[in-house]
Amino acid sequence: MANDKRLARATKTRETDERPRQWQPAQLLPEPDKQPGYGYRWVRIATLNSADPRNTSSKMREGWEPVKAEEQPDMQLLIEDSGKFPGCVEIGGLVLCKMPDSMIKQREEYFAGQTKAQMQAVDNTLMRENDPRMPIFKESKSTSSRSFGTGDKGS
Repeated sequence: MANDKRLARATKTRETDERPRQWQPAQLLPEPDKQPGYGYRWVRIATLNSADPRNTSSKMREGWEPVKAEEQPDMQLLIEDSGKFPGCVEIGGLVLCKMPDSMIKQREEYFAGQTKAQMQAVDNTLMRENDPRMPIFKESKSTSSRSFGTGDKGS
């Protein structure tokens, strides 16, 4: 009888003592290992199994370069050997691309300038349509004051 207890305990493993692993949803797009001096982005090359050459060529002209499998060893399972970018990291119609940080900064500045110009155009249009009798936009300053109430004013 003592042997049964020992045998049962001997068959018990560390795995059964550990807390069960928690399920987590898979990430849709894994995060690449960042190389210093580069920014990364997933670029669409196909939608619903239909190639998207317009988007792909636009991104390549902007300076995005497809990332080779050798540069991302953790993503070896995501390599597509057939298609437009053989040997590159690809998931579901998206290819991992990189661009030097200096070019990314220039791109961000360009789009910030575009946004600013568009906002100025909208503001100018609104101000042109503005009538002082019924203002669309009225610049005002708000003020606040403190009141001590009806009690002692701290004299």
